[in-house]
Amino acid sequence: MTASASTPPALDALTAGAREAGKKGPPPVHLWNPPYCGEIDMRIAADGTWFYMGTPIGRPALVKLFASVLRRDPERFVLVTPVEMVGIAVEDAPFMAVEMQVEGEGEARRMAFRTNVDDWVTVDAAHPLRFAREPAGGLRPYVLVRGGLEARVTRALFYDLVALGEERDVNGAAKFGVAAGGCFFPMADAAEIEGLV
Repeated sequence: MTASASTPPALDALTAGAREAGKKGPPPVHLWNPPYCGEIDMRIAADGTWFYMGTPIGRPALVKLFASVLRRDPERFVLVTPVEMVGIAVEDAPFMAVEMQVEGEGEARRMAFRTNVDDWVTVDAAHPLRFAREPAGGLRPYVLVRGGLEARVTRALFYDLVALGEERDVNGAAKFGVAAGGCFFPMADAAEIEGLV
């Protein structure tokens, strides 16, 4: 199958393009502006599982390859190579933060997360933690990986973050949050944190 404005490229063509693009390190997807070829039947579930045509992609190497050419544009998530770009569906965040390494304390604390595609991201001002409110109550933590792409922090690691948390005054309000990478990342008002964890 060939790519056109109405027909998305075949998975094998996209795979070949992604492999070629990543031969010399991480692909510079932020620099590429190929033609948009439409949507492809690929989605990333809320638990980080990648699906193609309704079937989970079972090869971790293939998932990592696609993750390397994933970009978030203002209107959609896209897989992009130098010659084509296709839209995909993302249910929540495209990645999951599945492991955490911590050393030190307070703002001097170094904290890094490993994603489900084996990227490591160190928490700092350029890679902040964010805590979103769940519709049914509670908090959903995220860390910015790159270029608007976030990893959702697993529930178990969220409890580890809470254990590292502290109360601080932020603009005259008592906030509960966690310090790392020279920054303080508020989770919620200190008075309500117990009801959100």
